Amino acid sequence: MAKYIISIDQSTQGTKALLFDEIGSIMRRTDRPHKQIINEKGWVSHDPEEIYSNVLEVVRELLEGVEKECVVGLGISNQRETSLAWNRITGKPYGNAVVWQCARAVDVCARVEAAGAAEVIRQKTGMNLSPYFPASKIAWLLENEEGAKEAAERHEICHGTIDSWLVYKLTKGKEYRTDYSNASRTQLFNIFELKWDDEICKLFGIDPANMAEVTDSDACFGETDFEGLLPHKIPIHGVLGDSHGALFGQGCLQPGMIKSTYGTGSSIMMNIGEKPLLSTHGVVTSLAWKIGGKVNYVLEGNLNYTGAVITWLKDDLQIIASPGETGPLAKAAIQEDSLYLVPAFSGLGAPYWDSEARASVVGMSRTTHKAEFVRAALECIAYQITDVVQAMAEDAGVPVKELRVDGGPTRNDYLMQFQSNIADTGVLVPDSEELSAIGPAYAAGLQLGVWDESIFGKLNRVSYKPDMDAKKREQKYAGWKKAVASVITNK
Repeated sequence: MAKYIISIDQSTQGTKALLFDEIGSIMRRTDRPHKQIINEKGWVSHDPEEIYSNVLEVVRELLEGVEKECVVGLGISNQRETSLAWNRITGKPYGNAVVWQCARAVDVCARVEAAGAAEVIRQKTGMNLSPYFPASKIAWLLENEEGAKEAAERHEICHGTIDSWLVYKLTKGKEYRTDYSNASRTQLFNIFELKWDDEICKLFGIDPANMAEVTDSDACFGETDFEGLLPHKIPIHGVLGDSHGALFGQGCLQPGMIKSTYGTGSSIMMNIGEKPLLSTHGVVTSLAWKIGGKVNYVLEGNLNYTGAVITWLKDDLQIIASPGETGPLAKAAIQEDSLYLVPAFSGLGAPYWDSEARASVVGMSRTTHKAEFVRAALECIAYQITDVVQAMAEDAGVPVKELRVDGGPTRNDYLMQFQSNIADTGVLVPDSEELSAIGPAYAAGLQLGVWDESIFGKLNRVSYKPDMDAKKREQKYAGWKKAVASVITNK
């Protein structure tokens, strides 16, 4: 009998369900968006009940006409850092989920920083104190959502990231779990001692006894039949944060292997093996996963504007009608033109971390026309990623020989060749864009014996190799660093 794996990819914009067959091929995909709830203060929220309802709906559509008895397991990837709280007995949420983009908990962080705890938090969690992470978001929910604080005092509350909510709902409240990758992104988890940190939890007013049980990323998180959509229950056997899922799906299993996801922004991750390393070059340290009983750590850098720069060209400047125009325009641009675009529209992310920096166009001349501007916009994506890759290489003390990439902009051959040139490394582009879903599916299928590690060779890849003269590369990259320096405020 055939064996199928379902993978749920619950992301910021919506929810996907994918069905994998016994050789790891994607048979079907269904998806559904959810509402982005933004109030007059700019707070960004999601309705947890809507998200769960959408999970059931995309699975229902996925299973239409499928031999349901062949489904043997489930993997889940989730938008990271988005945080919520719900009643452990009734399952009812306390308000909406606070989305990762939302900075409403900035005052919580200011209070913790005023207590002199910021460096302690970085030393234990690998991350700088920020309202971006769930610690302050959960604290905000406990302080502001009616009934949450009282439920916490009675130990009748659950709170955490979206993966723990889905596991709870899919198992009908029997399981309250999260995996190591998601736990490491909460800013409440000691990545050295591999446990919820009592001191940090206390700083945020959170009882560690109310946190989810941390479970190996490929272990069994419980069983589900999707509320009767399947004729039998299947185990949930792979749970990973979306970026960690992409790292695993890319087969970056050994120290020094690195991937970059090109989306609205970008997440660049390097596997650094079984020993943690705190960055001194502007990136953060997290857990990749705990799989096969072993923990792997990562260095990670996040960028705000990569693919979003192309959207800006199309929707705001209206100088292109579609992203597909950018490649031909970049190739047609005058090669000697010295234009740089620094896309610090809302500050600079890794490795500069300057929230006050603002975007700038540097080096414009009379040879700068539409094509040259579009090329500069494309190239700034590769420059930013190279900055992070180089920071990681310095932290880890290993040269980067190969960059595995995923996401929509990787279909742009000009961008991928320029990325290879400016980073001076090979770039591998897979034939699938579903890496966040592939990772937990692979983890579940491996654990259930549906396939073996040869599955990582399943992806077909296009390979790009550097073909730029070394002197030219150095000149162009030096020009970029000079352009960035011109907008930095935290010198």
